[in-house]
Amino acid sequence: MIYFDNAATSGVKPISVIKAVDNALKNLSANPGRAGHKAALMTSFAVYKVREKVSDFFGGGGAQNVVFCANCTLAANFVVKGVLNFEDHVIISDLEHNAVLRPIAKTVDNLDIAEVCFSDDAITVENFEKLIKPNTKMIFCTAASNVTGKILPLEKIGKLCKEKGILFAVDAAQAGGVIPIDMEKMNIDYLCVAGHKGLLAPMGTGVLIARKPIGRTVIEGGNGIDSLEVFQLPILPEGFESGTISVPDIMGLGAGIDYVKNRGIEKIYEKEMFLIKRLYRKLSEIKNIILYTPFPEIYEFAPVLSFNISGKHSEETADFLDKNGIAVRGGFHCSKLAHNKLKTTDTGTVRVSPSFVNTVSEIDYLVSILKKG
Repeated sequence: MIYFDNAATSGVKPISVIKAVDNALKNLSANPGRAGHKAALMTSFAVYKVREKVSDFFGGGGAQNVVFCANCTLAANFVVKGVLNFEDHVIISDLEHNAVLRPIAKTVDNLDIAEVCFSDDAITVENFEKLIKPNTKMIFCTAASNVTGKILPLEKIGKLCKEKGILFAVDAAQAGGVIPIDMEKMNIDYLCVAGHKGLLAPMGTGVLIARKPIGRTVIEGGNGIDSLEVFQLPILPEGFESGTISVPDIMGLGAGIDYVKNRGIEKIYEKEMFLIKRLYRKLSEIKNIILYTPFPEIYEFAPVLSFNISGKHSEETADFLDKNGIAVRGGFHCSKLAHNKLKTTDTGTVRVSPSFVNTVSEIDYLVSILKKG
């Protein structure tokens, strides 16, 4: 099987990640923050070290700002439901995943959607700025679209937010570990990360990095602190880690960060984009193939490409490729807004997302199968 579905989860986990998970299961099975014995303290220290790694990797401002959770979606919900109020105005982009759209639509009464320009980031920033109102509290946008791969101009949007006194939250599900993100430099207040994608950690590994306070908890329960209090305080990070955290996954995340840093995030990205650009060029030569974005230039797009075969539903194409030993994703990719933008709400799109372990010959094989189909 040729695996081209890394936008859903990384298909090949490094041996170092697997070993870190295995070691945690064998040697770090005491519950962190729940006891004072040596085994629990050793696990707590190991978890803290990964918090430091995450913060350092993303410019998060310290280990105390790093919250571990089940996935990026939960991290986004913590931000939306813990910070926003019904009367607040929020601006998102027209490429947002449902993990951003749905909780915001349920939480606030005033939501606007800024159009992303594929070819001119200045226009994108202008489109955000035009929508700002006196009661605008937050801009929440994706770092990179999971449908089109388009990278948003985070630093420019962050500068706009700083000038206007607006909070800036970013969904980095497709960008964390793929492109460099510096929260301080980009003026990002809240960063939501899917550790199992670009950071190569196990599934079920999400991270929220909060450089600003979160006013309300979303899930309450035992968190190892203030156990005699009835009401749980929204203290970072433990106030948002109710219940036992997944130490094996967290250790895998730490190993994944080490792997990406050692291999070089730029080198990984450039290899994946080399494959995407090759695919784009070859698909553009096939008459019945529909492409939805301009040519994917470096640092304008993430290694994600959507296409369709004229007259076919995306899932039909994905099933055909699966029968020929190629794993891609067809459908709507949990992103209503992106498909509204692309006008593909009837068909969805076929999404190809290679990793650095894929090869030129695999890309060429995919193209050859599509030509036959």
